[in-house]
Amino acid sequence: MAFQKAVKGTALIGGGAIATVFGLSQFSQYRNKHGTFVHVQAAEAVTVPIKNHFPTREQQILALQTTGEFDVLVIGGGATGCGCALDAVTRGLKTALLERDDFSSGTSSRSTKLIHGGVRYLQKAIMKLDFEQYKMVKEALEERANLLEIAPHLSAPLPIMLPVYKWWQLPYYWFGIKLYDLVAGSQCLKSSYVLSKSRALELFPMLRKDELVGAIVYYDGQHNDARMNLAIALTAARYGAATANYTEVLRLLKTREPAGGKERVCGVRCRDVLTGTCLLGRGDGRAAGQHPLGGGRDSAPDNMGLLDPATSDGRVIFFLPWEKMTIAGTTDSPTDVTSHPIPTEEDINFILNEVRNYLSVDVEVRRGDVLAAWSGIRPLVTDPNSKDTQSISRNHVVTISDSGLVTIAGGKWTTYRAMAQDTIDAAVQAHDLKAGSSKTIGLQLQGAEDWSPTLYIRLVQDYGLESEVAQHLASTYGDKAYEVAKIAQVTGKRWPIVGKRLVSEFPYIEAEVVYGVKEYARTAVDMISRRTRLAFLNVQAAEEALPRIVDIMGKELNWSEQKKKEELEAAKKFLYYEMGYKVKSDQLTDSSEISLLPSDIERYKKRFHMFDKDKKGFITILDVQRVLESISVQIAENTLHEILNEVDLNKNGQVELNEFLQVGVSLVQGKL
Repeated sequence: MAFQKAVKGTALIGGGAIATVFGLSQFSQYRNKHGTFVHVQAAEAVTVPIKNHFPTREQQILALQTTGEFDVLVIGGGATGCGCALDAVTRGLKTALLERDDFSSGTSSRSTKLIHGGVRYLQKAIMKLDFEQYKMVKEALEERANLLEIAPHLSAPLPIMLPVYKWWQLPYYWFGIKLYDLVAGSQCLKSSYVLSKSRALELFPMLRKDELVGAIVYYDGQHNDARMNLAIALTAARYGAATANYTEVLRLLKTREPAGGKERVCGVRCRDVLTGTCLLGRGDGRAAGQHPLGGGRDSAPDNMGLLDPATSDGRVIFFLPWEKMTIAGTTDSPTDVTSHPIPTEEDINFILNEVRNYLSVDVEVRRGDVLAAWSGIRPLVTDPNSKDTQSISRNHVVTISDSGLVTIAGGKWTTYRAMAQDTIDAAVQAHDLKAGSSKTIGLQLQGAEDWSPTLYIRLVQDYGLESEVAQHLASTYGDKAYEVAKIAQVTGKRWPIVGKRLVSEFPYIEAEVVYGVKEYARTAVDMISRRTRLAFLNVQAAEEALPRIVDIMGKELNWSEQKKKEELEAAKKFLYYEMGYKVKSDQLTDSSEISLLPSDIERYKKRFHMFDKDKKGFITILDVQRVLESISVQIAENTLHEILNEVDLNKNGQVELNEFLQVGVSLVQGKL
């Protein structure tokens, strides 16, 4: 599962503003009627040829070294930066994109996974009569529709339930959500609706029943953020942009104008991080992006999320199904800027406590249910008068420095395309570049062209893949899933014929590691966090898969044994700090939770290691039963099941040392 710092609020609407919004929406609907024509015109107006395959990273580095001059040079490979590169190259501009780490290694891979207009921002727009906030929501809803269209394999509409526990809130929230639909106009994904208490509990049986009045369901979009970011980057590469990850900008190059002696940015000095080779790129541009988050066990229905607008500190809690797990999280709070944000135990416990408030008492939410946790840093454009981060607008701002450097800041994932368009528009105007208008509305991303909802069936029939694996490949790679299937290894079993899994409980297969290298993956961290999403779903499963991933990558990239060892250690460090393994370990080893005498701890450790003969770090539940039998402990089978269910925090049938010590605590306390 996965936890994230999400977005605050619901739409709280004053009646006097309804007519105003309705009038604005009538105008927007007129525009929306012509939206299809705009999409066709933009996408079909691209005259730049697209390649069947994207160049290798080595070819991209060569392009950076040998190209005399670029029209646009973008720094940063998050959603916004890749969006800028795609926008520029499809206008016919000679484009380069440099990213010092991996594509989407920052906040673009650590979002709520929502593609949304922002019901909270609409609330503020109405309550404060803020037309700028309204325009931002309107733009985001238009971009939401476009993103769902251009990458249908990576995105889909998601119903989100808003439970209501006071009668007066029902019409109050209903008006707000209906206005959200109204502002979307013809691009409304599906009309919102009201549920009775019984129907709400039928769809979300783990909801707290006490005082529940009913619920409202509205629709937003959801996507696989890291894969979406990569799809944008790969599409830009296929159109001819020199896109290179692990290419660090060392400094900007400037030249003085003959007249007046004014300094102007003319390029950058950069370095291939992997080889240490210095490169020189001439051009001008700038894009950046970032956000806060976390992860846990599957508790939400497969096809519906939940939003709680009334947390203890006024922030919102999201509870969203994703990749057959559940993301729970809340909005941002001030933080220090760092390249490697780390989730805190305080944040995780806040989320867990808030989740408990709206789930039934029969549903026990425990710290051990958190399988991964993460955070990101949002690049908000701050107003010194804002009282907190929740009050900061999510609008983006494009600025041009005296030296001609174009910078984009602020915004959010959903509006990356519009942000990129505004940025390249500014660059074209400021530098008198020969280019037309943006062509990215309706422009399909990598994998979308020949994708269909039934594509996975052909993968099963033609290649002999498991159905679950085939569905995963289709929803991750789109029509490029065939390329992954073609290189999948034979299993040696009667079924499935091909497709060896990296770990048994997830549909990721070894062929994806080979294909991930083609997709510019150069570290084990790239593979476990962004080419696959293992690190975001289950840190222990990711750690299990690491040795095999490193072996495959080592073969593909000619790594030495020393390099493979370094990659393994770096990936484990990433899981430990940035994916919540440390806070989980700290919680499990908290001495206050192991209330045993030192002599008892040593005794149980010896028994644990006696059964852990292969030094795997865990014993099975059957082994625990044998330990109890060896010390003549007689207990009822149901009681044993309850205790073992409680101590197996990871729900993987494996009992680790700290979990085993909890059995000892139960023995001492007389629970066994």
